[in-house]
Amino acid sequence: MSLIVVDVESDGPIPPEYSMICFGSVIVDEYLDKTFYGQTKPISKKYQDDTLKISGFSREQHETFDDPYSVMVQFSYWLKTNSIGKPVFISDNPCYDWQWINYYFHYFIGENPFGYSGRRIGDLYCGLVKDTRAKWKHLRKTIHDHNPVNDAKGNAEVILQMKSMGLK
Repeated sequence: MSLIVVDVESDGPIPPEYSMICFGSVIVDEYLDKTFYGQTKPISKKYQDDTLKISGFSREQHETFDDPYSVMVQFSYWLKTNSIGKPVFISDNPCYDWQWINYYFHYFIGENPFGYSGRRIGDLYCGLVKDTRAKWKHLRKTIHDHNPVNDAKGNAEVILQMKSMGLK
């Protein structure tokens, strides 16, 4: 089983009414050097300017990105060739990130390699330190800058910190 941290940027709150702009992923291991980055062109004409701005891309740039089908096929292949056993989806906010990845996988290739569930970093940390209000984002080393690979890497660093604290 491989832990895979995923981060998504989108142009609105829900698929398919809005579109995923890009996403990043990293395998949690001591090196954090197995990463994936995908940019997907819009699947909807609808978008929210303020949400789009978070990604740092314009709508015009977004419209030039890759076909979502090919990106999801590439991501699925990357997962199969880089993870050991069934990949486990982990995110800062799976309620947000999961919905995009799950929708795009099912819509474009018919299945989600992650299955039907994921893990939330904050919940893992709260359980580890036995405090439901515990803060964890200070454990990131990589700056959270809305580049999804950087954000995934920072979150993977938190998982490594938690392993050093006793997470199995």
